[in-house]
Amino acid sequence: MSLAVTLSRAQEGVAAPQVMVEVHLSGGLPGTSIVGLPEAAVREARDRVRVAIQNTAFEYPNRKVTVNLAPAELPKDGGRFDLAIALGILAAGNQVPRERLDECEFLGELALSGDLRGVSGVLPALLRARARRRRVVVPRANAAEAALVSDADVRVADTLAEVCGWLRGGQDLDTPETASAGGDSTFGPDLIDVRGQLQARRALEIAATGGHHLLMSGPPGTGKTMLAERLPGILPPLTESEALETCAVRSVAGHAVDPALWRRRPFRAPHHTASAVALVGGGSQPRPGEISLAHNGVLFLDELPEFSRHVLDVLREPLESGSIVISRAARQCTFPAQFQLVAAMNPCPCGYAGDPRPRCHCTPDQIARYRSRISGPLLDRIDLCVEVPRVPLADLGAPRSIYDEDSATVRARVIKARTHALMRAGRPNGEISTRELERDCALGAAERQWFEAALERLGLSARAYHRVLRVARTIADLDGGAAALERSHLAEALQYRRF
Repeated sequence: MSLAVTLSRAQEGVAAPQVMVEVHLSGGLPGTSIVGLPEAAVREARDRVRVAIQNTAFEYPNRKVTVNLAPAELPKDGGRFDLAIALGILAAGNQVPRERLDECEFLGELALSGDLRGVSGVLPALLRARARRRRVVVPRANAAEAALVSDADVRVADTLAEVCGWLRGGQDLDTPETASAGGDSTFGPDLIDVRGQLQARRALEIAATGGHHLLMSGPPGTGKTMLAERLPGILPPLTESEALETCAVRSVAGHAVDPALWRRRPFRAPHHTASAVALVGGGSQPRPGEISLAHNGVLFLDELPEFSRHVLDVLREPLESGSIVISRAARQCTFPAQFQLVAAMNPCPCGYAGDPRPRCHCTPDQIARYRSRISGPLLDRIDLCVEVPRVPLADLGAPRSIYDEDSATVRARVIKARTHALMRAGRPNGEISTRELERDCALGAAERQWFEAALERLGLSARAYHRVLRVARTIADLDGGAAALERSHLAEALQYRRF
């Protein structure tokens, strides 16, 4: 029989659909053809595979070789199918046994020497293969990434010859060393470095507890970036499933995954010249953008009004849905984007509006135009807006006060308060639905009357109404997890809607 089948996996967003590599040897003029919607890099595999097989001391069939990558409607790109194609050709020619191919999946690009090179998107493929209880063979260059999936059956190899020897019953292939179970989830700048800014620190703690979006406004050099960089350090540690989701996005993007920091929440800070595609992802072969690379972490946009308004407005949908769908003529990919937005801006073009010293020379029209670069619908989706004023120089050199807490102290309060939300709704307050909001944010008659009057005076939208309630719920959780919202919780939440 001159037909053999091997299994591999394609890359489609963060999904990894299975691909059957069918190889058939027949009579006719010698040659190799690859069908099944392959793109250029896959079509070129016929030359890579042929030379790699010959340099591994195997015989390349002097027959017509037809390779079919099924399903045919799924686009295939990259060199990830090289190993599966090579093994299929060798099995069809009875040079390696077919029986052991049925229980394995193969990923890897072949060098002309027969060495295996690493490929992107290995982690999503391993997660899918684990669900199917299949063994996966990957290049040693992907061993660190494969080690993150502790209960997956993975083997790593350096060369095609090693894999063939293993299939023939020779020496067993190595297994990747298991990654640290905890990783380093708290590494990073500490909140103790920030002096003063009690209101901003309070807003940061509320944002961390409820997963709320935060906008800080203030003159240059007041600590806005310092505060934003310290937000990941006070967030609760990632669960294993969240960490694997985050690493899967990095894997698809072709970024290296550090086994020592795989449980650390991502912090992405794109420059204000970034395009919309860089932010949300795209390309003819869709790749994740900054919002997906910040999945389960923080996306920090410094100098917010300097971003193009079009670029900022593309954030509106993923802020609500927690995902981004990228559609192109040939394919459509969905990437996760459950990120926490933290933004910083100056109050005016020169940066000194409202400063006690008369340093600002901007006209009211200039200030209005500067702030209008941020659309109202985007601001409506930001839960907390806080001013970060200049810290007096005398306070910078003064001894630390009891309010200058470190990240570990604040993180303990955040975890305790978020536990209330998780026990109540199974998710942070910033992500609860409207129905859950009505259930968990009960207001007394007097509180409701006062709250509705305050909303009317401020002219807030229905979306803002629900967002204020979510923030108030978080404040109540920090206040001991009170079942009913009090006026003090609502008043504090309302003060963060001023912009």
